[in-house]
Amino acid sequence: MARRRTHGYVPLTAAAAAAALALAATACGTGGGGGGEASDSLLVWIMQGTNPDETGFFEAANTAFTDETGIEVEVEFVPWQDAQNKVSTAIAGGTMPDVAELGNTFTPGFADAGALHDLAGYGVDTSQYIPGLMEMGRLGEGVYGVPWYASIRSVVYRGDLFEEHGLEVPRNWDELRETALALSEAEEDMIAFPVPGDAQYSVMPWIWGGGGEIAVEGSDGTWTSQVDSEGSRAGIEFFTGLALEDGTSTTGAVNWNEIAVMEAVAEEEAAMAILGSANPKAILEANPDLEGRIDSFTLPGQDGGYMPSFAGGSLLSVFEGTGNEEAAWQYVQHLTGDEFSTRWSEETGFFPGVANGVDAFSASADPILEPFAVQLKEASRGVPVTPAWTQVEAEKVLVGMQQSILNGEATVDEATGEAADEIERILNGG
Repeated sequence: MARRRTHGYVPLTAAAAAAALALAATACGTGGGGGGEASDSLLVWIMQGTNPDETGFFEAANTAFTDETGIEVEVEFVPWQDAQNKVSTAIAGGTMPDVAELGNTFTPGFADAGALHDLAGYGVDTSQYIPGLMEMGRLGEGVYGVPWYASIRSVVYRGDLFEEHGLEVPRNWDELRETALALSEAEEDMIAFPVPGDAQYSVMPWIWGGGGEIAVEGSDGTWTSQVDSEGSRAGIEFFTGLALEDGTSTTGAVNWNEIAVMEAVAEEEAAMAILGSANPKAILEANPDLEGRIDSFTLPGQDGGYMPSFAGGSLLSVFEGTGNEEAAWQYVQHLTGDEFSTRWSEETGFFPGVANGVDAFSASADPILEPFAVQLKEASRGVPVTPAWTQVEAEKVLVGMQQSILNGEATVDEATGEAADEIERILNGG
């Protein structure tokens, strides 16, 4: 049975964290006290807060694993905001867990540092996982994490208002704009379509949807950003134009993150918005009166079809040098198997990381998730797979770009040009 344990540690500065990662290549992990030798127990770190009943879930999952293998499992819950520093500290001190849940954008950095065990030798079928999430677990020919659960962003909207005003789900950008304008006119006290400034994952689809890329790695290893390409600028100009020219948003949204957008929908202040697949459940918990009144649709492509959306979520990784790598991989398979991946999805609202699990879950769950499932399987993308990407996020390059446009401090061309320069500087080690 899982036992909750809390370790004290000293948070690292950014420089110290980088140094800790550098030490990972030579550090010998103890893997839950194993000292590099196999033991009859596993230590697992799980991020806190994704599941409101994490303890109950892991008591069941770990009991089943122990009954099957004879291996005891101890789970420690780690706050998301402490995760990178805690893992870095453990790597530097050689006190890594055997298995850890890692945010998908964290994984390349720890893999590059040599801290994660390459799972490719176990014959992992990477094709069974969500593509946009799986690519974050790969570095070169190695596999350093497999998707556990996934979230994708599509559009949540007030179905009752669409019906009341005779509106249909938009199939392209022009129809999306027309729908937002119609809602803005018909519901004067509501925000038709918020354009948030502090939500980079709401901006990324417009870069991809316009035909651009955030950054592309050349054959010589040099990264080139396409945020300032003609297609990317067209997408960003369309999105920000909904606020600046069409007035379908609100000036306050320049400082909104995804939580603020979700709250606007839950409080019946916004008619439609880009939100994550776990948000409808949270919205209905916050406002049960919206039951049967909200729905969703897949992000429409510029001229039809679907526009790509960022696939977020978590991967499960095995640490190198603990002596328990094989048993740890068994545990990863256990959590990502049908029984417990389905149960986790039912309890959290996130999709399973395995593609066929997405179909099964969306078929049994609320129909509002079906468009999200389509988005995840057919139009999902990941960020550039490089350890340096975390610094791009830390410096809020895309957020700064979006906010400078919405605040009128820069034109789309100026803001995207500066963002592209910054992305290239960071990714190329400048």
